[in-house]
Amino acid sequence: MARRAVELAEVLRGDLVESVHLGHLVLLGATVAGSGDPDGPPAEELVLGDADAVVWPRSSVKPFQAAAMVRHGLDLPPRLLALAAASHGGEPAHLAGVREILAGAGLDESSLQNTPDMPLHAPSALAWQLEHRGPASITQNCSGKHAAMLATCVVAGWDTSTYLEPDHPLQVAVRRAVAELTDVPVDHATVDGCGAPLFSTTVRGLARGFARIASAPSRAPGSPEAQVAVAMSAFPEMVGGQGRDATIAMRAVPGLVAKDGADGVYGAGLPDGRALAFKVLDGASRPRPALLVAALRRLRADSLPGVDGAALDDLGDVPVHGGGRTVGAVRAVLDQVADA
Repeated sequence: MARRAVELAEVLRGDLVESVHLGHLVLLGATVAGSGDPDGPPAEELVLGDADAVVWPRSSVKPFQAAAMVRHGLDLPPRLLALAAASHGGEPAHLAGVREILAGAGLDESSLQNTPDMPLHAPSALAWQLEHRGPASITQNCSGKHAAMLATCVVAGWDTSTYLEPDHPLQVAVRRAVAELTDVPVDHATVDGCGAPLFSTTVRGLARGFARIASAPSRAPGSPEAQVAVAMSAFPEMVGGQGRDATIAMRAVPGLVAKDGADGVYGAGLPDGRALAFKVLDGASRPRPALLVAALRRLRADSLPGVDGAALDDLGDVPVHGGGRTVGAVRAVLDQVADA
């Protein structure tokens, strides 16, 4: 993992670089700065670090999991399908959506087997505590995915009590979808933070998978992958929530499919198949927004119709504070890369 890692982001405080985040980043369909023709055909691939570094995709894999579920009969309206691919904040709309998915399958939240946790959204967590409630499966950020997994089991006729076992038909289907969408064999498996099986891929494979998901509405309208892409880009507030970078980015860029993952992983794709993925080596989330926006700009996402450039600028501006004022910033090294 570390052998070929490079600088992805610098943390500036005053006139010194205080910290550096290393990692791996892949852009598919990126322009190469300094090529002399900014409107010319894009380079096939731009890589910082090792594109073939094997990683756990963490929650960035959720669109692939959702596609696998749709392939096996999950039928949800787009608002709820977006929640199936979410790391939601536990806001009231998210909890109501999880309960709606479960009720549609004849189940309730007692069927959820994901790890209990508090809502990620601080005001929602406070409201939950004021009701004298503690960590619960429904308020954990993956409950939408788990509800959808249970709903898939019901429609497919699979056992719901063992849906998290790695040899369960649902998880076998997810593993197959991850390998197919990424074009990378799954050589490693473990358990994610929520308790679901987690399958390995590479940084390049993750980018390739997002390219396929995001471009599916034009390539294969109505396909499971297209349904997931349409749902996520139409209901970004269900994928994350208030203040979340994936939600902000998808609102700013029409047709974008973006999904964060724990420990510094990210994947995103544009409707024409341009895509990105990165892994921050130290697992930090701090450089994530700056890296995401820099990568989207290198992919020329800001030239797409309807893009909110100001929102992207705000998202990519990650300040460093001292004494209650801004004294520095997190800067993506990608902004300074002329070739790769």
